[in-house]
Amino acid sequence: MANIHAAVFAVSARDEKFGWMFDPNARVPDTAPAEMLEIIPKHWYNFPPVNPLWHYMIGMIYLVLFVVSMFGNLTALYLFLKDKGLRTPSNMLVINLTLSDLVMTTTNHTAFIYNAFLGGAWQLGPRACEVAGFLGAVSGLCSICSLVAISWDRYRVIVQSFNAAPLTTGKAFGIMLLIWGYTLAFTLLPFFGIGAYVPEGILDSCTFDYFDRGVTNTAYIWCCIIFFYMMPILTICFFYYHIVNAVFQHEKALKEQAKKMNVSTLRSNADQDKQSAEIRIAKVALANISVWALCWTPYCIVVAIGIGGNPMLVTPLVSALPALFAKAVSTYNPLVYALSHPKYRAALRKHMPWVCISNDEAPKSRAAETVSTASADTANQEKA
Repeated sequence: MANIHAAVFAVSARDEKFGWMFDPNARVPDTAPAEMLEIIPKHWYNFPPVNPLWHYMIGMIYLVLFVVSMFGNLTALYLFLKDKGLRTPSNMLVINLTLSDLVMTTTNHTAFIYNAFLGGAWQLGPRACEVAGFLGAVSGLCSICSLVAISWDRYRVIVQSFNAAPLTTGKAFGIMLLIWGYTLAFTLLPFFGIGAYVPEGILDSCTFDYFDRGVTNTAYIWCCIIFFYMMPILTICFFYYHIVNAVFQHEKALKEQAKKMNVSTLRSNADQDKQSAEIRIAKVALANISVWALCWTPYCIVVAIGIGGNPMLVTPLVSALPALFAKAVSTYNPLVYALSHPKYRAALRKHMPWVCISNDEAPKSRAAETVSTASADTANQEKA
């Protein structure tokens, strides 16, 4: 690897004080091992290598994300298995999100860190690149499907209420299998000649080939954009529009009825606490979805430009930085749940007091301590 860098980077006599300078004739693929050249898209030959410091800086960010993500996701998984109160059908959908995040963290984060600090370009060979690209695709696409399932569960509990069929453990497990099966049906296709997994950007990571404009690959990339980005986002917006509308309509009806009866409210303390808990947990799920959309939208735009726009707009860093934001989702998800989910925080205080999670503000009644949206509603329906 030292020979590669010696050939690519040279010290300029007049700019020696500024450190390493680029060979003006070097291109991005010139920094990669020879065995990788066969799968690097020709597009990257249009750009010179980025400053080596970019590899180390982004590698350090990935290292921080790796530590935080592993702690957050493993903590969520540990508490789910440890605390009986968290082992509900609805929380199984949350754990499915945790599992997909762990796949992203343990495969793609570690590979990027390894490559960033051992030369920059992909060092693990073409086959490992394809596997890493596949696992990154599985985890990323599975995350959005899990968020669709979580938003559907919120819709089922808050909008349909007691008219909704109970979400049993068997049904939740079936939804998890459906999510993974749906994701694998798309992500395995590149191994059968439909699409491909290749190095991207500064070549530290691998993903879909979104520069090959052959008919088959173009159709494949657009299908991924439509079925794993556009449709899920529209579906989630549909669920949350009805959730918000149902809450506002219900509150409006209660206020009108209370006004007719000359009372301030028709709610008991328990009902107020329960409704507050439901809306609070709905906000948690909405926050996760918003974070996912904000992180993945730039990367989706880059992919869309690469496959259907002016590819020269996609420089190595324009590709690498949105990819960093997208993969950081696996770090944000457990943090949002840990900070916002009351039952999660209670379990964290109980089983991991050294984390120093403060007590939540005292509720107006004991009902607020035990009601946790779908989990509680599902449990009650199952008992009935």
